[in-house]
Amino acid sequence: MRSLEDFAAQKLGELDRASLHRVPVETTRLDGLWVLRNGRRLLSFCCNDYLNLTHHPVIKEAAIAALSHYGVGAGAARLVSGNHPLLAELEGRLARMKDTQGACVFGSGYLANAGIIPALIGPRDLMLIDELSHACLWAGAQLSRATVMAFRHADVAHAAELLTAHRARHARALIATDGVFSMDGDLAALPELAALAERFDAWLMTDDAHGLGVIGGGRGSAFAHGAKVDIPLQMGTLSKAIGAYGGYLCASAAVIDLIRNRARTFVYSTGLPPAMAAAALAALDLIERETAYAALPLAKARMFTQRLGLPEAVSPIVPLVIGEAEAALNASRLLEAEGFLVIAIRPPTVPTRTARLRFTFTAGHPDAEIERLADLVHRRILLG
Repeated sequence: MRSLEDFAAQKLGELDRASLHRVPVETTRLDGLWVLRNGRRLLSFCCNDYLNLTHHPVIKEAAIAALSHYGVGAGAARLVSGNHPLLAELEGRLARMKDTQGACVFGSGYLANAGIIPALIGPRDLMLIDELSHACLWAGAQLSRATVMAFRHADVAHAAELLTAHRARHARALIATDGVFSMDGDLAALPELAALAERFDAWLMTDDAHGLGVIGGGRGSAFAHGAKVDIPLQMGTLSKAIGAYGGYLCASAAVIDLIRNRARTFVYSTGLPPAMAAAALAALDLIERETAYAALPLAKARMFTQRLGLPEAVSPIVPLVIGEAEAALNASRLLEAEGFLVIAIRPPTVPTRTARLRFTFTAGHPDAEIERLADLVHRRILLG
């Protein structure tokens, strides 16, 4: 037991010295914008609740009604007795929104990626993944036991080089990427990747966690490039703009049937609670009904980048790369002292020496506060 304690203390010491030791800070979300943290009321610019739906009265009422009628949990895995009818309704709605034949809902986005990828490829196969893809895509890749190769971020030519050199030696090939990159806010080159996948008989999979609800008319990254991009595997979450919880895959009917039979994180996990399905359904209704509201997070992000003279935002996520972890922490503390919560993102979440402030914009952020934040960033951080 002593060796375990010594090991933990050594590793924690290393994190402390590198300014990488992270401790959860008790934070009460008062609504979709304001939080209570360390005894202070702060305006949050670091939450993924892009449409402020976690506190929207219609969404809450839907969840409360389902909770009251159906109870708290699903009770079992979906293939046993946890396949609540609301889940089938939700899957139908997601499939229609993504223009696919079917959908499968998981307990979370991480569970979705950890289950989908190993169900589709294995030791004889090849997987290419954008180097900045989310950790859960990497987890699924590692669990698959396929030959996994990273291509340089957003570098379609590099992906083509890898396929040219290695595709012929593998039975199947999968290309995986975020649709909207969570720490950089940029969009994957999906039309080019789709054409590349077609050329090499590979399957394209996107993680659209940060796209659904806020870009592409609310339908996500596959719809943000003009015409819809043909992506056979569209994965995403219900915990960002949707304001609820859970993950999903939208794909053909045959693929969805296979996933329900082979994805271990679906087969062996308890089903999503009915209240979360009801909340997600209400959120999808709102997004389809109020397209102008769904467009606000991107508009707010562009207001911020324009005022700072930064490249125009293409998603509600705007990074400001600082460099060293301690410098990013200091910048975050400076903003907190002025009433803004903007968390410093440090390695291993981002590459070494690219610690940053990650600003996320929501539909409800007041324009005047966005301007004040931009001016503060310019005066105190960029000019120093």
